[in-house]
Amino acid sequence: MSDACVVMTTVANAEQARIIMTAVIEARLAACAQVQSISSCYRWEGKVVNDAEHLILFKTRSSAYEALEAKLLALHPYDTPEIIRLPVDGGSARYLAWIAGEVG
Repeated sequence: MSDACVVMTTVANAEQARIIMTAVIEARLAACAQVQSISSCYRWEGKVVNDAEHLILFKTRSSAYEALEAKLLALHPYDTPEIIRLPVDGGSARYLAWIAGEVG
């Protein structure tokens, strides 16, 4: 079993994504962050909403999750941000070792 995990969150625009990704990588809370444009549909405050958002995927270690979550909550512009941790139960040994070495 690997200590690696993927943490995901969404933000409203590319600039917010860039600010959050840079701060997380500089703090060594993730080895890598990737962003992509997505279309989201969800219920919020009793209404169905369709929004363009940016999904950020952080490659990190489970042992760094609490610090990463705290950083995301401090930087995130949403009142109730999506912050989800997904375990990595396998992968390239070299890549997983790289994640482990990059995350403080």
